[in-house]
Amino acid sequence: MSATRTVRIAPSILTADFGRLAEQVQAAEAGGADLFHLDVMDGHFVPQLSFGPEVVAAVRAATSLPIEVHMMVAQPAAHFAAFAAAGAQTLLFHVEATADASAALAAAHATGCRAGVAVSPGTPVERLAPLLGALDQVVIMLVHPGRGGQTMLDAHLDKVPQLRALLAAAGRDVPIELDGGVKAENAARCAAAGADILVAGSAVYNDRATPAAALAQLRSALAPAD
Repeated sequence: MSATRTVRIAPSILTADFGRLAEQVQAAEAGGADLFHLDVMDGHFVPQLSFGPEVVAAVRAATSLPIEVHMMVAQPAAHFAAFAAAGAQTLLFHVEATADASAALAAAHATGCRAGVAVSPGTPVERLAPLLGALDQVVIMLVHPGRGGQTMLDAHLDKVPQLRALLAAAGRDVPIELDGGVKAENAARCAAAGADILVAGSAVYNDRATPAAALAQLRSALAPAD
């Protein structure tokens, strides 16, 4: 990781207590979250179902921090307008979910949002080469999309420097986000690989610590050694 890069932490609300959602969001914001990562799943692209624009709007009402929506859905462009209207600043969709990712990026940008793609573990970052000029962000999945609480597939950390090299060759410097299995014990490895943003779900929302205490653990793990 470059000495000038500051790693941001994006709590995913997937494992939050939805009965106290506003309180849970505000607790993470008070604890030092940088932005919120909202995982939308449709039961088609992935077997799981999560939530729709109403939950995005509820999070928007609870925080002033940026919101990114990670769409694990089969027809992402059909949902861009609704999530933008609900308060998202960044729309992220899976490159595997569309036959024309360039058109989808243009549609996402047309809403006024930042736009980016996610790549699943089985997808090489070279697949993004035709898209580099239009990307505002890339999510590298370190687990198979869908279920929260999975163990990080460490071998896919190698994709970060590979993607960084592709971006540099294209004259681009866009944030690279890592999603899946991020914990205090592996956060430093993620940062060393070159990540700009770490998605933390069960590492922040769990029954072992408050969101603030969990975020403090992550920050401590990311702090440079003396």
